[in-house]
Amino acid sequence: MISLFRIKKTTYGTVTPITVDMHSHLLPGIDDGVQTFEQAITIVRRFANLGYKKLIITPHIMGDCYRNSPEIIWNKLDQLSDIVKQLGIDIQLEAAAEYYLDEFFMRKLECGEQLLTFGDHYLLFETSFINYSPYLEEAIFLMFANGYKPVLAHPERYAYLYGKFHKLEELYNKGVLMQINSNSLVGYYGPEAKTVAELLIERRIVSFIGSDCHREKHLDAHQKAQAVENYTKALSSNIILNNKL
Repeated sequence: MISLFRIKKTTYGTVTPITVDMHSHLLPGIDDGVQTFEQAITIVRRFANLGYKKLIITPHIMGDCYRNSPEIIWNKLDQLSDIVKQLGIDIQLEAAAEYYLDEFFMRKLECGEQLLTFGDHYLLFETSFINYSPYLEEAIFLMFANGYKPVLAHPERYAYLYGKFHKLEELYNKGVLMQINSNSLVGYYGPEAKTVAELLIERRIVSFIGSDCHREKHLDAHQKAQAVENYTKALSSNIILNNKL
């Protein structure tokens, strides 16, 4: 039977595409992202072909695994930038970091150590995916006290917050900005992450969309995400700050 009813598809008019990615792991060999310059160049070139003008690369800094310093990160960034320039790839590379909320990070905040930020003093941080961090409230206080604007990386992926969306709203109301992974919108991290990412967009409490690209398969999913309705909806709402970086 042919349906007499048509499903009405929401249209958002012309939206400005994101040309700045602010979360990736493309500095070779210093965290769980790419391990070679060849891998990095392949992904950087693909980003440029997608119309990106700037990549802000954010290596992990974790006390137990990746004790990256600004010097380590800047050195790798200089090497990668030189290769990109030599190859004539038209894209700008910058670096910040993704700080893991642990005792190592807390000591840095308590000592007033200069941390790696992007844009207008935005500081990207993450927590355990499974357990609530007892440091969270104090860390947020110290980040603000030290002049940073905290950005919580991929809040949709934290299992300890599933079923507790009000906790994310509370953090946002305290001034913590939210960065979702584009891949979450195509179910890459599972249905729960997809649902939370969509709700964050619906409630208009997303400020950044990042690829969180570690390897090519993440970029494949990122390309798919650019075609989904909620991605377009987020861009049309004028809440996404990527292109202002």
